[in-house]
Amino acid sequence: MPRLNWQKSSFSGGPESNCLYVAAESDGTIHLRESDAPDEILTTAPAQLTALLDHIKRRRSRRAGAATA
Repeated sequence: MPRLNWQKSSFSGGPESNCLYVAAESDGTIHLRESDAPDEILTTAPAQLTALLDHIKRRRSRRAGAATA
């Protein structure tokens, strides 16, 4: 694996200081890691990450709607 340029997510740095770092390779492969476990790296492709994030957003939206009903 080539040397990665890790960038801290703009959504990181909450009260527990848990940070998510993201790096991308030239072929589009995306790598994710947490600050408390930097040796554990999740590797994915843009389409799969987009599908995961869309799923999470839909579930959050449904839960928020159920809480207000």
